[in-house]
Amino acid sequence: MQEIERLDQAVASLTAEGQLFALEDVQIRGDSYRSYLKQPRNLAAYLRLMQGHADKEFVVMGEERYTFASGFQHGAEFAVALRDRYGLAQGDRVAIAMRNNPQWMLGFIGACLAGGIVVPMNSWWTSEELEYGLEDCGAKLVLVDPERAQRLEPFAARLGLQLIGVGDFSRLALPVTDFMSLLGDFEGVSAPELDVDPDADACIMYTSGSTGHPKGAVQTHRSVLAALYSWLLLGNATNVAGRAAGKDAAEAGQTLVHSPCALMTVPLFHATGSHSLFLLSLIIGRKIVLMYKWDVQEAMRLIEAERVTNFNGVPTMSAELQAAAAESPYDLSSLKEIYAGGAARPPDQVKKISDSFKGSSAGIGYGLTETNAVGTVNSGAFYLAKPGSAGRAVPAVTDFRIVNEAGSEVAAGERGEVCIHSPANVRGYWNKPEATAEAFVAGWFHSGDVGYMDEEGFLYIVDRIKDIIIRGGENISCIEVEAAIYQHDAVLEAAVFGLPDQRLGESVGAAVVLNPGAILEAAALRAYLKEHLAAFKIPLHIWFHSEQLPRIASGKIFKRQLKADYAAVLESQQG
Repeated sequence: MQEIERLDQAVASLTAEGQLFALEDVQIRGDSYRSYLKQPRNLAAYLRLMQGHADKEFVVMGEERYTFASGFQHGAEFAVALRDRYGLAQGDRVAIAMRNNPQWMLGFIGACLAGGIVVPMNSWWTSEELEYGLEDCGAKLVLVDPERAQRLEPFAARLGLQLIGVGDFSRLALPVTDFMSLLGDFEGVSAPELDVDPDADACIMYTSGSTGHPKGAVQTHRSVLAALYSWLLLGNATNVAGRAAGKDAAEAGQTLVHSPCALMTVPLFHATGSHSLFLLSLIIGRKIVLMYKWDVQEAMRLIEAERVTNFNGVPTMSAELQAAAAESPYDLSSLKEIYAGGAARPPDQVKKISDSFKGSSAGIGYGLTETNAVGTVNSGAFYLAKPGSAGRAVPAVTDFRIVNEAGSEVAAGERGEVCIHSPANVRGYWNKPEATAEAFVAGWFHSGDVGYMDEEGFLYIVDRIKDIIIRGGENISCIEVEAAIYQHDAVLEAAVFGLPDQRLGESVGAAVVLNPGAILEAAALRAYLKEHLAAFKIPLHIWFHSEQLPRIASGKIFKRQLKADYAAVLESQQG
């Protein structure tokens, strides 16, 4: 592809000596990495860049609106309050246990400016899960909303928690300091002047894990900034490559008639929400519009009202948006990017999105909490040409390799475990040295994902190592079977998973949701799949759901729950 050469040339130009994205070699925890020479020293220095956007709108939710100037000032007030009223010292943990709202962001800004380590808590967690996370990280200060505060009540006193709240806490016996009143007590103060080391801990994000308790992935200031500057470089390089191709701005999809504006559809406690949407917006002056919860009709209303240019969510969200747009009276022409992450997007959806939103570019990203969400990106012409790929490595400091069970790198086209080397990688797991040593080896993060690279460096994710269905000695890719099911016009959602089978070890199971008004029986779906899949890959067990499949907090389908539920069903039937 000539487009690849142009993009690579643009990256080389932008990373040359003296340029904004110039590179240097650095030693991090004994391993050598490429890093951005001119990225800020720490997140506090990065956050001060907000002041350069001053009166531009920063975040909007309902009737609440904050500019970049007021957002930074409120962050400064919270930082001084943490230091002077609560005695926060550098490196102390500050947890945030709330659903998305503007104060979540203000709290994050303030905690960073004060030198604290931010711990975003999963807002879907139960009381028991919150207790584990808070005890594990050792946070004593927690920014909460009423629902989360109620879940903390049984153990708050035992852990010595001090709660700072957003909302009405009048029905709770627990003492909670009002967040905005606290800021008022420190109105107009300047942000603290701190010099935090680049490799100091900045944030702890808990990963869900397949078994046992969640693990806290420890993100350093350098690793978060490496992620942000990598995305910033990619955006700039894409613009340069588009101009080099002789395309006008409209064809390149880069000129914005409207100011940059992102619709926040995913939780802030995940790296996609906090990093690629929230934190990246601070340097580019992009407005963020928060939704209370995902609703496609409300999303379209907000896109029109706020002139949203950037949409990012799990693939099911963009699929619902594409389907609803066909019948919608809303003006969605401001959209320039429709991205997805967190799960594979069925290949046939890529062209549908491109056809439905002529002035926009579809894209997908692959990354993990352990990489600060940095990994690969596939968008625009690349995505249309290779809709099944997660894309190429984000330039210019991230490397990929695929290794076999012996740890040796395999050739292009061969499957193995996906490993990532980048200064954006976290330093390890909080309080879990054994898990850290297993996942991070000589600077490489072992993702647990199975994939392969093609000759042009495009990554294809096949499955999770533990989620591959092994039927009679044959490996079956859940993603492959799901993609085939999604091709049927009647199917809205599908999830494929392995189920216990006494004869073959495992059999293939599928949960399916049909489009409104559609009729499809299991036998007819199997007959359709026979045209697309080998016989051993076709689901033996198919269950149709009348409602949306269960989700985890990020919006992904909760396949582990489906697998457990239907394994129990089969056991009961066999019994």
